[in-house]
Formats: sequence, C-alpha cells, structure tokens
Amino acid sequence: MPKGSAELTQARREEIVAACRKLYETMSFKEITLKEIGQQTSFTRTSIYNYFETKEEIFLALFGQEYDLFAEDLNALCAREEALSLEELSSELARALERRPLMLKLLSMNLYDMEANSRMERLVEFKAAYGRSLDALDRCLTHFVPTLTQEKRQSFLCAFLPFVFGLYPYTVVTDKQRQAMEEAGIAYPYLSTYEMANAFIRTLLGGLK
Repeated sequence: MPKGSAELTQARREEIVAACRKLYETMSFKEITLKEIGQQTSFTRTSIYNYFETKEEIFLALFGQEYDLFAEDLNALCAREEALSLEELSSELARALERRPLMLKLLSMNLYDMEANSRMERLVEFKAAYGRSLDALDRCLTHFVPTLTQEKRQSFLCAFLPFVFGLYPYTVVTDKQRQAMEEAGIAYPYLSTYEMANAFIRTLLGGLK
C-alpha cells in the first residue's frame, strides 16, 4: 500500500473509481483498460496498482458504491413515519431501482469473472456493500409490512434478487435489438425499469401478504 494517511488512500481509491464510472458512461467494459482509467486520474497509471490490481477490482468497487447508494435510498424510505400501502411500497421500491441504472447494468454483467479476478479483500468489501443493501431492503419490508414473517421476507428476497439481475437487459434495449425482434416477429411489450419492477414487486408482495 502507498505511504500516507488513510484519508489519502481512500481519496485515491475514490478518484480511480470515479474515473471508471465516467468512462463507463460511453465505453464498454471490454474497452476500458487500466491505462484508460489512469489517464483520467491525477496520478500515474502505475500508481493504480497500489490500490487495485485489476480492472475487475475497480469495477467491483464501483458496483459496491452503487449498492450503498441503493441502500441509502431504502434507508431514507424506511425512515419515513407514514404508513404505505402495498401498492405505494411497490412503487417506492421500483423508483429506488429506477434511480440506479448503473447498478442494474453491472448486475447484468458476468459477475463471476469480475469476482474471480479480484483479491479476497476487495471481494469482501463488495459483499459487505451487497449485504448492507439486503439489510436495508429487509428493514423496509419489516417496517411497512409488519405482518410478513421472516420466512416470507426471505421468500421475497429469493424472488426479488434473481429478478433484478435480469431487469436491465429487458428494459434498456438498443435500436438493433428492437429491429431484430421486429424481424423475428416477436411483439415484445417494452416497459420501463419502473413499470416492470413495480408490476413484479406489487404481484410478489400481494402473494405473500
């Protein structure tokens, strides 16, 4: 690790991740390299290796930030004192997902490769962020639907988590994909992230009530 304070180390890590976030707005995962990321930072490219050993570790850190932002939204929702109906809760959870398009995009990637090419300490950091988002979601369910048992909340998570992994590719569609669907004769109902998530969550909660 580099010499200096913990604050400097954290600041450098955040700068690297921010550079990756910026590049990912216009470039694909395959196109982005450590060299490209280094060119967006205020220090030398070789210095990146003091903080991250692989591109996958940087993306995993970015992914963890997105999970923490998702958890912040859920914690803010849970802090509200007014009661919410199942329909209102479904809508709020769908909005929280809608605000995290990058998280959904990262979820649709090959997470196995990302985790395989990251050191254990970086993987543990990511899993901790993932866990915080699950805890926040569970608190929302406990707060707004107190009749749900722990078993039913677990059932919700078991259905919800695989669903969000596939949400991005079903709601963010390129013109080429649309054309292919039309030429294949498939009348696909294109829905927004909010529309698809709200319908799923409302149905899921209604079945568990």
